[in-house]
Amino acid sequence: MTAIATTNPATGRVEKTFDAHPPEEVDRRIRRAATAFASYRTTRVAERAAWMNAAADILDGEAERIGALLTTEMGKTLKAAEAEARKCANACRYYAGHAEGFLADRPADAAAVGASGAYVRYQPLGPVLAVMPWNFPLWQVIRFAAPGLMAGNVGLLKHSSNVPQTALFLEELFRRAGFPEGVFQTLLIGSGDVERVLRDPRVRAATLTGSEPAGRSVAAIAGDEIKPTVLELGGSDAFVVMPSADVGAAAEAAATSRCLNNGQSCISAKRFIVDTGVADEFERLFVEAMRARRVGDPMDEATDVGPLATEQGRADVEEFVADAAGKGAAVLCGGERPDGPGWYYPPTVVSGVTPDMRMFHEEVFGPVASLFRVRGVSKAVEVANATGFGLGSNAWTREPDERERFVRELDAGQVFINGMTTSYPELPFGGVKRSGYGRELSEQGMHAFCNVKTVWIA
Repeated sequence: MTAIATTNPATGRVEKTFDAHPPEEVDRRIRRAATAFASYRTTRVAERAAWMNAAADILDGEAERIGALLTTEMGKTLKAAEAEARKCANACRYYAGHAEGFLADRPADAAAVGASGAYVRYQPLGPVLAVMPWNFPLWQVIRFAAPGLMAGNVGLLKHSSNVPQTALFLEELFRRAGFPEGVFQTLLIGSGDVERVLRDPRVRAATLTGSEPAGRSVAAIAGDEIKPTVLELGGSDAFVVMPSADVGAAAEAAATSRCLNNGQSCISAKRFIVDTGVADEFERLFVEAMRARRVGDPMDEATDVGPLATEQGRADVEEFVADAAGKGAAVLCGGERPDGPGWYYPPTVVSGVTPDMRMFHEEVFGPVASLFRVRGVSKAVEVANATGFGLGSNAWTREPDERERFVRELDAGQVFINGMTTSYPELPFGGVKRSGYGRELSEQGMHAFCNVKTVWIA
């Protein structure tokens, strides 16, 4: 059975363990969710908004305490963890303020369909299972829960087993905010128990953020049960720099992106594709910026990069770098774990990556950058798209024609021009190809788990 425990990545020590919920408790919670939905779906949007705003107030008011919890469980820096709590508060307020409009009936052309009236109505589906990862343990959940609960759905959270205290806090958060009992519940279960929950007829849909194998499994089960899903899987985002770019700004943004969340972000840039006209300058500035990042205690305000979340995660990163170096790639900085406790790994830049190396095709989930040199826009697009992933992408250029080509031709769910990829409540979030399907956030994220009902009146 999967261990459900808080293991501090900065020390490697197990700080707290939890018993998994037995099958009868899981069934009780699913039953409670179904019962809660029957009445919660009829609540006014204004009531839900009051509760959601109360949740936002808790997140803002307790950001320091919440941040310390996130840092202890998965190792992100304290300043990043506190910022995550406040970002979640912002998302809660966004959906509290916009749900009424997003859920309003949409009139159709009644005359065109031979009716006296025709419109579209958005209604909730029911209990939704959310299978969530550890890397943004609060934000990943809130970006489902805020639109989902505002739409009238109820949530069942199966969180990653190494962030159980965050998972339990999320259940407590919505209860303290005033949401009715059973509207949001945490299931302390291992990954092997997900199938039984997803096949339960009372569970109407699922959303997953995580690995490709996990996405395939959930999608297959949900497909067999004919239940809708949203999947946000991995990414190996391209970061393209052309000669007209502000190379200094691009290099600094590149280092910030690659070291975000200790290098453990699906939408962090991972493959840096630089035109030969500015490749030397970018490489020098980028390597300097990566070396300048301070690795250390994530509770220290001066730290830029904390430990990786798990011991296995660090071992995986080491294997990627060793594989590339063994096949001829050059390690320009980093590449060796520091001595001492904790699962630390330094910011690393690898150049000369070729298709026979694992990191050319696979996502490296740590602060390791692959550097490519290309000539011209066409080759940059070719290399950027030479991956099975398609989550986010960046392109740096001051040329309008180049900008339009990148927007048109990069195979990704998001294209950021002259800026670092990030997520906003106001914009749809998701990918293409092996990065998943469906969209979170924005109005589309709310409608993802709604019955889009056509109404025709004679």
